[in-house]
Amino acid sequence: MSEKTQKSNARRFLEAYNNIDYALKTRYNFSRATGFSDLIRKVVSINYVVRKYQDELIDYGRLRNAIIHNNHEDFIIAEPHIEVVQNIEHIEKLLTTPPKAVETVGKRKVLTINSGKSMREVIMLMASSNFSNIPVYNQQNELIGVANGQKILNSLGQYLITGGKCSTFLDNVQIEDMLSSLNDTTYYVVKPSSCTVEEALSEFDKNHKLLAILFTKNGNKSELPIGIMTGANVVEAQKILEDY
Repeated sequence: MSEKTQKSNARRFLEAYNNIDYALKTRYNFSRATGFSDLIRKVVSINYVVRKYQDELIDYGRLRNAIIHNNHEDFIIAEPHIEVVQNIEHIEKLLTTPPKAVETVGKRKVLTINSGKSMREVIMLMASSNFSNIPVYNQQNELIGVANGQKILNSLGQYLITGGKCSTFLDNVQIEDMLSSLNDTTYYVVKPSSCTVEEALSEFDKNHKLLAILFTKNGNKSELPIGIMTGANVVEAQKILEDY
């Protein structure tokens, strides 16, 4: 008989509840005295999983008080339904042992390009690889930006509006020149390999301009990427959390 089968529904519920409470307080440096409902409301803006299950977690805080008598967990006065137990255990798993983004949705070979390449070379590489976001590194192997198909198209359009020629843009403008003209670094971020799927989704939630997350070993721009996640992967990431 398994350990979960041996435990009552109430014991399983309380164990998952306590683990969630401890994990969130530890991760976000809240006092042990912070009430569970207050904790959830404070974390909801910065944690995708908590935001997704906010209503259930608030209800589970009330249910916990209904299960035990006078705050003594040795005195259980109610047993929760098995579906409730399974759901809170699922949330517990997401918050205490979350899947890593680079091992799931971001697990892929990352194509990079040198900053000295012409726009023609960059566009041809995008067309041949079917990648619309390609990290750009300079001669010192430092990330200077991400070549994005839509931003390249916008830059070409602005170049033509000011009287430039398409051929000049393609052959005389380098990708580093185009990136330096953007004055925008909010459309990509670099995160360490420890970044979870939840943290990656939170990045997209708080920045609607975000197009790509690059994953490196320590989250430094001086490191080559070991994975990438784009806006096109958000639905896949959400499905990973649902099935985890």
